[in-house]
Amino acid sequence: MKKVFFLLVLVVTLGSCKSAKKTKNIKDSNIEVTTKKSETNSSDSIYDTEAKTSTTKAEDIVKFAIQFKGVRYKWGGTTKTGMDCSGLVYESFRAHHIYLPRISRDMAKKGKKIKLKEVQEGDLLFFKTKNRRNTINHVGLVTKSTNKVLEFIHATTKKGVIISQLSEDYWYKSFVEARRIL
Repeated sequence: MKKVFFLLVLVVTLGSCKSAKKTKNIKDSNIEVTTKKSETNSSDSIYDTEAKTSTTKAEDIVKFAIQFKGVRYKWGGTTKTGMDCSGLVYESFRAHHIYLPRISRDMAKKGKKIKLKEVQEGDLLFFKTKNRRNTINHVGLVTKSTNKVLEFIHATTKKGVIISQLSEDYWYKSFVEARRIL
């Protein structure tokens, strides 16, 4: 009787075990994403309310990144318990099914290099801060771009995730290039 009970428990236990579902591993590639703001005019249908309230993928990515504002800096971090600059950008794009490399200098090889005057919300800014290798080691996500103001969200070692302006002396002198992923 004990053997039958033991076998029954063993069968039920093994039968109920499932392996975790594996996620697809998407390799780094040049991903083309088309974003388009919906344009409406007076001839639009009154039923077309979704188009009037829709946002671009860039706006959605920026909104996602802003939720991390105030999170402390953590090297290699990608969560609200700690975040680094490339982790912030990586997670913000990944949440919208756009897969970038995890390191800022590798991110700087993706997308299209653009002029500073062409920068829009959702573009990436790359910096060389004081480092021994003289390579790109910092990235920020543009949150606001007007003729007068260029703001970006990023993670700093002292203040964590913050929004800064490119016109700030330190960031302006460290700026290397801007790239468009979307």
